[in-house]
Amino acid sequence: MKRCPECRRDYYDDSLFYCLEDGTVLVQGSVAPSLEPAANHPHVTTEPATLSIRMTEPADAAPTQMFARPPQQAGPNSIVVLPFANLSRDEDAEYLSDGLAEELLNVLTKIEGLRVIGRSSAFSFKGKQTTIAEIGRQLHVSSVLEGSVRMAGKRVRISVQLVNVADESHLWSETYDRTFDDIFAIQDDIARSVVEELRSRFTGSKEPDSGFTKQIAVEVAGAVKDRTDNPEVQRLMLLGRHLFRRRTKADMAKALECYERALEIDADNAQCWLGLALVQASRTGFGYTESYDEGFRAARTAVEAALRIEPDLAAAQILLARLKLMQDRDFRGADESMQRARELGVDDIDLIEMGSATLRILGQFDEVIGTGQKVLAVDPLNIAALSSISHAGYPAGKLDEAERAARRALEIAPQAVHRRAILALILAENGRFEEARIEAAKETDPVWGPWATALVEIAAGRLDKARDEMEPLIREYREEAAFQIAEVYSKMGESDKAFEFLDIAVDTDPGITEILVSPQLRALHTDPRWEPLLRKIGIPEEYWPKT
Repeated sequence: MKRCPECRRDYYDDSLFYCLEDGTVLVQGSVAPSLEPAANHPHVTTEPATLSIRMTEPADAAPTQMFARPPQQAGPNSIVVLPFANLSRDEDAEYLSDGLAEELLNVLTKIEGLRVIGRSSAFSFKGKQTTIAEIGRQLHVSSVLEGSVRMAGKRVRISVQLVNVADESHLWSETYDRTFDDIFAIQDDIARSVVEELRSRFTGSKEPDSGFTKQIAVEVAGAVKDRTDNPEVQRLMLLGRHLFRRRTKADMAKALECYERALEIDADNAQCWLGLALVQASRTGFGYTESYDEGFRAARTAVEAALRIEPDLAAAQILLARLKLMQDRDFRGADESMQRARELGVDDIDLIEMGSATLRILGQFDEVIGTGQKVLAVDPLNIAALSSISHAGYPAGKLDEAERAARRALEIAPQAVHRRAILALILAENGRFEEARIEAAKETDPVWGPWATALVEIAAGRLDKARDEMEPLIREYREEAAFQIAEVYSKMGESDKAFEFLDIAVDTDPGITEILVSPQLRALHTDPRWEPLLRKIGIPEEYWPKT
């Protein structure tokens, strides 16, 4: 047992090092009057291997802490890049204001010694009337980079300022009136100026010498070395990424066109091929393509093109791993691609989440949780990381961690689908059936809602209620949700029906790849039909659950 010396809460999970309530280092046995720093604490063991994240973490951050509370004082090296305001008459120019801010964020992330807040947290303030002080408090940063973009034909005016959170004074500001062809020079100048100002603050240098300035220029140049040198390709990629994130069918189609046009100009651009692959994979996953197989095949072709150009592109390895699972059900190949991504290190948080989903399907729950915690250390409002922790914590039996992550994700995005369903199952597993019913009833997805409600009622011993929930699900989503239907039948103890729908899912439901890690199917592991089914799917024996 471990105890928090502040809130006095007891924990029976020896893998926890930090209080889930207030972030204080836990101690074993009686509460000690003082605590050593986390890194030197005698009960802190070596951190489990996680997907390598190539990002600079604060020296005083604890990457294994569940929801790492920031230190009491924000370091002078900490910064958040807010989405730039679009002052253009054309609302569609928002892709440039967002894109420029994100590009700057990505560059600063690669500069040694800076703690840069991730995109999810930074962009969560977009369109909100939040003060600099409040942003600093929520993200615990000492500096905020904000700006605006105004486009008029080929001309662009970019105004940017670095603001000190403590007194909201401007540490540095600049306005650029250029053409879009100068966008790279503008971006690099902003990055150099910001790094120089921040580094001067935390090194105490009043008047940086020429060597200091040259070193920063070298670091910024290294951070952008893989960037295209064609402004039109850059514009199309920024627009494609912007449209892709809108997630609608029409916007996805337009994003596809942007990447295709960019590749007509620069066919050897690995990042552009990767962007195209992400769009193709997402369109297929959302059901926006006529053929599931053709959609994933197109994504596979694009990601392999990216890797031929840049074999060490870790983000492409993560996407390839996902496609190997979804298209080929190649568990061994997916595992190998994820191992390669680990070796290379990853700095794209969006793709780290995709990698976490793959690792969860492979049953590597501790790694998923550890990776999610690392992401939260630099991107505390990242709901994808929170969701990955809850989704892995539930089958791993780490219910307290899973519940806390699910609730925090819902605080940030209350309407997100699937998350209430998972929270309902976590609560039901703890015997809190009324709470579980409330969460399941709030789930808006037409599949996940009835699925969660049925499983909660089974856990509560009300099978008739569960059958009532299942009737419309079977009637309307017999093939698309065959795997979820099989899970419910398995929990009911009706193994014949469960295997009937698992057989359907093999041909119709991508969710079949979750078969190894589903807690609902554990009762089937000793059934003589279980191993033949795994062979039919093509899962190698080394990945089978140990019974």
